[in-house]
Amino acid sequence: MQAASRVAEIAPFHVMELLTRAKALEAAGRDIIHMEVGEPDFPTPQPIVDAAQRAIAGGRMFYTPALGLPELREAISRFYAERYGVAVPASRIAVTAGASGALTLALACLVEPGSEWLLTDPGYPCNRHFVRAFEGVPVGIPVDAGSNFQPTVAHLDRFWNAATRGALFASPANPTGTMLDAAEIAALATAVRARGGQLIIDEIYHGLTYEGDAPTALAAGDDIFVVQSFSKYFQMTGWRLGWLVVPEAYVRDVEKLAQNLFISPSTPAQHAALAAFSPPTIAILEARRAEFKRRRDFLAPALERIGFRLPARPQGAFYIYADCSALSDDSERLAYRLLEEAGVAATPGLDFGSSAPARHLRFAYTTEVARLEEAVRRIERLTGG
Repeated sequence: MQAASRVAEIAPFHVMELLTRAKALEAAGRDIIHMEVGEPDFPTPQPIVDAAQRAIAGGRMFYTPALGLPELREAISRFYAERYGVAVPASRIAVTAGASGALTLALACLVEPGSEWLLTDPGYPCNRHFVRAFEGVPVGIPVDAGSNFQPTVAHLDRFWNAATRGALFASPANPTGTMLDAAEIAALATAVRARGGQLIIDEIYHGLTYEGDAPTALAAGDDIFVVQSFSKYFQMTGWRLGWLVVPEAYVRDVEKLAQNLFISPSTPAQHAALAAFSPPTIAILEARRAEFKRRRDFLAPALERIGFRLPARPQGAFYIYADCSALSDDSERLAYRLLEEAGVAATPGLDFGSSAPARHLRFAYTTEVARLEEAVRRIERLTGG
């Protein structure tokens, strides 16, 4: 018996295959500078680790409610009030197995077989596969520097049709690091609402913005699904914990799905996350945010000096999406040359969609400045830049 036909339409995550090769080269003794995977290089803040250790020592590591520990849902609700000035009742917050779990629940709740969902291209590669896994049809909206690599109402006018059920966008976005401002989010929400559709906004890079905080889509209406994560700003990638803010009308449906798909989120991770919003933790995270900004501010002009072009300045996350067309007409070939010959791992545009992927490489500035300086020297030697 063969796998379901939809599986053939789910592409591999190419960056993970490149990472496998990078690890093999390291095992053979090569020094590899990792700029390919979207994972902070900082350890989880110590107050979070301490909270987990105390909880585990207490011994009561049983299932929690499917939507998460009530005290963690309350803490997230307070976080929205304090950081954004937005009232989000804890009853609408579902704690999930990472942002991936949040996306799974949202799309399992909303995607009808054959329904179309609008996504940006370039965009996070797994999003289109989440849609396809639930028998939906992902439709990529080509975005470029003209719209800051973000969707606009004009894009909705062009791509929305009778089969479209909703849209999934991200701010800040992967791979570009660009953001929607509050007015742009509100305009998109109004346009989707007017069409009877559903809007999902991925906000997992909130907190990692460098010219002020990103606005939350929750300020644009309580009918928007918002995906968040403890992985990026809170630096808990391996703990696999996130959350989903759910419109009131869908809370019971999401709860039933969570009960059946996951039973509950990780109990140790939830107890750890109770310390994520504490003042000592936030102080650590804000210092690290400043360090990410320092890295971005070094790497962006350095890449431009080599010959890369930056069509949009990253405002958040920890990525630079660079146009490499002056150096190569094939970003995948260039990525493997950088890896094999220079020991620098970067992600080719192939992973992020079909909108000019051969022209772009994504560099993650998730390593210290000294290593970024060495990466720049190696790229210069290879390219003659």
